[in-house]
Amino acid sequence: MFQIDMDTLVEVGEFGSEAWCRGCADYGVQILQAADIPDDLSWAFSEFYTDPPERMVSSQRPVSGYYFMIENGRVSGGDGVPERVLEVPGFHAKINWAYICNQSRTKYGSAGQRQRSEEERILLSDMSKHVGRELNLGGVPNPVWPGPIVAALSEGAEDGAGLHNIAASMQSPSPEFSDLPVTDLGVPIFSKMSEDQQQQFLTLCAIDH
Repeated sequence: MFQIDMDTLVEVGEFGSEAWCRGCADYGVQILQAADIPDDLSWAFSEFYTDPPERMVSSQRPVSGYYFMIENGRVSGGDGVPERVLEVPGFHAKINWAYICNQSRTKYGSAGQRQRSEEERILLSDMSKHVGRELNLGGVPNPVWPGPIVAALSEGAEDGAGLHNIAASMQSPSPEFSDLPVTDLGVPIFSKMSEDQQQQFLTLCAIDH
C-alpha cells in the first residue's frame, strides 16, 4: 500500500488550479501504482469543476479538473479530463466550483465526509429556496467503487491520510470565501450570509437570480 508522511505536504495552489490538479493526479497515480489491484480491473477517477473563476482557466487550459485511472494494468493521470477517461467506469464528478471549493480544504475521515454531505445538502436547499426553484450544481452519476480501489484511496483516512486529505493539504485558500460564514468543515452557510453575500455567492455559483 501507498504510504506518505502527511507533514511533508505543503499548499501548492487553489482548488481547481493547474498546480493543485496536477498534484492531486500525481498522488492518485502513485496510490494506484502501489495498490494490489487485479490485472483485469479498469477504473477511472475524474473531477470536472464547472464555472470556475477566470484565473483558473485559459485558452491553453480550458478545463479545471484532473483525473487518474488504471486500464489494462497501466496507470495514468494528469491535469484536465480527457474524453477517454469518461468512457471508463468509475467516479466522475462534474460539479460547480464554488459549491465545493472551500470545504475541500478540510481534512476528515468517514464521519466528516457524511457531515460535509449533509451540510452541502442544506446549502443547496437554502439556495434553492432563495431563488425559488430547485438548483442543480452537478454531481456524480452512477459512481463505481470496486473494493480494491476503495481500500487504496482510503488507506489511512481515519488517521489523517488518504486521497482526500492529501488533496486538502495541498489546497490553498481562495479569496472568495474569506469573509463568508462557514461551518466548522468550511461549508458556506447561506442562511447566515448578508443579502450582499448571498447575491455574490449565487453569482459565484453562476446562478441567475
